[in-house]
Amino acid sequence: MDFTHQLVQQLINGVSLGSIYALIALGYTMIYGIIKLINFAHGDIYMVGAYIGFFVITQCGLGVVPALLISMVVTGLLGMVVEKLAYKPLRNAPRISVLITAIGVSFFLEYTSMYFVSPTPRTFPAMFDNVVFNIGSFVVNGQQLLIFGITFVLMVLLTYIVQKTKTGKAMRAASFDVETAQLMGIDSNRIISLTFGIGSALAAAAGVLVGIYYNSIDPLMGIMPGLKAFVAAVLGGIGILPGAVVGGLILGVIEALVSGFISSTFRDAAAFAILILVLLFRPTGLFGKNTKEKV
Repeated sequence: MDFTHQLVQQLINGVSLGSIYALIALGYTMIYGIIKLINFAHGDIYMVGAYIGFFVITQCGLGVVPALLISMVVTGLLGMVVEKLAYKPLRNAPRISVLITAIGVSFFLEYTSMYFVSPTPRTFPAMFDNVVFNIGSFVVNGQQLLIFGITFVLMVLLTYIVQKTKTGKAMRAASFDVETAQLMGIDSNRIISLTFGIGSALAAAAGVLVGIYYNSIDPLMGIMPGLKAFVAAVLGGIGILPGAVVGGLILGVIEALVSGFISSTFRDAAAFAILILVLLFRPTGLFGKNTKEKV
């Protein structure tokens, strides 16, 4: 296999992986955009979504699309409950208190999941394994096409919601200034709760897709993807939706290239090296702008 062929194949793999990171990163960036919270429990919401999809497929015998929809709805509701119980009471608390609470919620979700479903990894049912498309000499499998397709549909839907609906306009208003938006008649509590719900639903979709792609899920599966999605959000410019998508795709491609041409051992190191470089040389990310913090 020559260099060019391997490069293009790794780019295909990287876009597939990056699409997953983008879906998770969108949740991080939506929540941060409105209430300036880094929700470190977001990776565990993604894990819960994967388990719901797994049980819908294995216990109820439903297909991928119903499993995705049910997982997104249930996990979206879970995200709203977490916001209501854990974050809303701390809305005006110091940021360090909210950050510690987010870490506490993360551990709570992980170990509660271990109690109910056991820490043993579950094997996701094999799906689309036999579907392979040869584009010239390049190979795209059915799972990758599923990831591309569902990610594209969800991102178009999210763009429509944010840009064209009243709720989306309210979200954009709240992202500029929650207090001013509230003075103009926007129910900020409802908007914040909906933002958590939408972000959690996107993470759930990513969890189900990862289960299908890697055929394995476990209660601690959300830790590393959650951190990497945070890196993707920071890379693109946290709080900026297009930035989360671009950051996720860039991160996925870099990981695939490192795995393909150097060693898969260093893929995680590459992701966090990117975080360090971004914070050193462009703290606002690729799409971010320097703004003075209001005091």
